[in-house]
Amino acid sequence: MLEEELLTLIETIQRRGCEGQTTEVKAAAKGCPEKLYDTMSSFSNQDDGGVFVFGLDETQHFEAVGVYNAQDLQKRVMEQGEQMTPIVRPIFTVCDRDGKVFVSAEITPVDLAERPCYKTAKGRLKGSYKRVGDADKPMTEYEIYSYEAYRKRYREDTREAEGATLGFLVTGDVDSYIARMRSERPNLAATSEAQQLELCGITNRGQITLSALLLFGVYPQSLYPRLCIAAARIPGENKGTTDEQGNRFSDSESIIGTLPDMLERAMDFVRRNTRIAIGINPNTGQRQETPEYPPEAVREAILNALVHRDYSRYNEDKPIRLEMYDDRLEIINPGGLYGKTTIEQLGHTQPDTRNTLLVTMMERIGKTENRYSGIPTIRNLMSRAGLPEPRFESSKDEFRVTLFNKREGSTPPYIPSTAPNDDRGNLLAFCHTPRTRTEIAAYLGIASVQYAMRRYIVPLIESGAVRMTHPESPRSRSQRYVTVETTPRP
Repeated sequence: MLEEELLTLIETIQRRGCEGQTTEVKAAAKGCPEKLYDTMSSFSNQDDGGVFVFGLDETQHFEAVGVYNAQDLQKRVMEQGEQMTPIVRPIFTVCDRDGKVFVSAEITPVDLAERPCYKTAKGRLKGSYKRVGDADKPMTEYEIYSYEAYRKRYREDTREAEGATLGFLVTGDVDSYIARMRSERPNLAATSEAQQLELCGITNRGQITLSALLLFGVYPQSLYPRLCIAAARIPGENKGTTDEQGNRFSDSESIIGTLPDMLERAMDFVRRNTRIAIGINPNTGQRQETPEYPPEAVREAILNALVHRDYSRYNEDKPIRLEMYDDRLEIINPGGLYGKTTIEQLGHTQPDTRNTLLVTMMERIGKTENRYSGIPTIRNLMSRAGLPEPRFESSKDEFRVTLFNKREGSTPPYIPSTAPNDDRGNLLAFCHTPRTRTEIAAYLGIASVQYAMRRYIVPLIESGAVRMTHPESPRSRSQRYVTVETTPRP
């Protein structure tokens, strides 16, 4: 940091009247502040590092007080840095303003493989901190573990599925997988059955691996009940809102089974809760149905959550969450981005892989390509559909993908793709014969005629897919609703 940059930083802090994510103010007018360790740890553990500014008094609205002795201050700050693991070596800058001396100490980020940085005397569990706004907060045990897992290359997907035996797996599926591996690697045929199970990732030191249970298990949730997907359709755009009947969820499901099973069942959940935009293809004159979200983009997002989530013991009790709102779809999996990959790098560079065995096995059974194409595919499909850029967010605790459904320009009216008793979404077919309000509500299995009309028929009328037989008298007792014929007549 140049002297001019330090002076500018001082002015900025005084103007704003606050510290920040990467700045910490200390007066140091009467001596070197004690216990800089927590902030040293926080700054070292964040990618942007941070800087101490000595010579401003926070208790006096960041008044410029200057430091007691710039040389001694630097010496004592360095001594505190030497009591950290790994050692913190600040970069100092000294400047003068209005007869007062100010000092900054820049703390550079520690390499990810060496984090967390902590006060040696307190130990890793008690001496590791993270920056939250302008405060230093102790790291959780899981946050500390996540750094250690990357540094030591823990393989949680290969760990023993405690309590599982070969009887917990579908024998035919395991045999098919082993046969496929033998066809790709002929040398496997010369090994024993036990060796083949070990080399193919089904067992690890004779014990069933978590990956094998998740891919070939009869019922994986018998041992790991929360390794599932908690899916919910939430009315409105925020949690806590309710529909016209007072329900917090218009649909919810705990999706269980193997990873391939959960992928398909999650897609079924999304399909039945996805609204459809009805339009007319200008080239063919045929009815054209466009879902809120490109199905393949949704599939990639769910698949990524299943194979890249954190399967450590710290997150065994946390399901993947699939939440659908009126304006967006969110998929949240336990465990943030793994390793050195950043949000900005997603889809542009080869990422570090948390569950290498699981990803490889999923590729072998044809569920993923393992070519790091998931994120680019999601982005491309959303762009081609005229939808906003998907949002990707990561913390140490979770990774979140958000897909938005509001198209560029004028968004056509959406209608629900299904109704309670219309699993195939053929309400339009039902209305090829003119129907009354009561008939439509009965067909949908909805007690409230007004709700059925407002939720299902009004959007169809607005989109031009359904018309009233007496449009001049909307409330007429003889009113019927009929599907609009769109096929051009000869």
